[in-house]
Amino acid sequence: MTVSTEQKHWTDEEFIALSRDGDRYELVNREIIDRGNSGMEHGYIACILVAAVITVVRPNKLGAICDSSTAFTLKNGNKRAPDVSFVAKNRLQGLTRPPRGFFQGSPDLAIEILSPSNTVKEIHSKIVEYFDNDTQLIWVIHPDEKFILVYHKPEPDGFLRSGDRLNGEEIIPGFSLAVSELFEAWYW
Repeated sequence: MTVSTEQKHWTDEEFIALSRDGDRYELVNREIIDRGNSGMEHGYIACILVAAVITVVRPNKLGAICDSSTAFTLKNGNKRAPDVSFVAKNRLQGLTRPPRGFFQGSPDLAIEILSPSNTVKEIHSKIVEYFDNDTQLIWVIHPDEKFILVYHKPEPDGFLRSGDRLNGEEIIPGFSLAVSELFEAWYW
């Protein structure tokens, strides 16, 4: 992860233009943070989650699901990009298409998949910011340890292992996925 030391006011257009080089960025306290690439395991888990969540979200018109290239503009000006996110339809009223720029506010559900470059401090800072901006549910996925921490506030209050089920609670009603599906070994 590379951190730019240049502190300036970034317009949405300037920030979006950064992604043309293929990297992913967040804007944190007016500094550009290059999130880079996270590896195949990270991307694979994200795809499983998107595929599973979208089968409930789209047919029931519950809202919008987004990938890690989607940054959210928070109250403090930071632009954060969860690995997977969901915004409920009640917060999208009046829109007929997704905004071309950034969503103002945080997602209702933010999903972070830990990668080797993540630090506890960094993830905790994101969690605190999400909840300060009205996020209602966060899942932090630990691929190496094969567990998920569930948050309804900045401290985890749920711990899910392979024998458990991940569910959307009232945020994505009807969503349920066996945690083991995220971590199962491949047998070709």
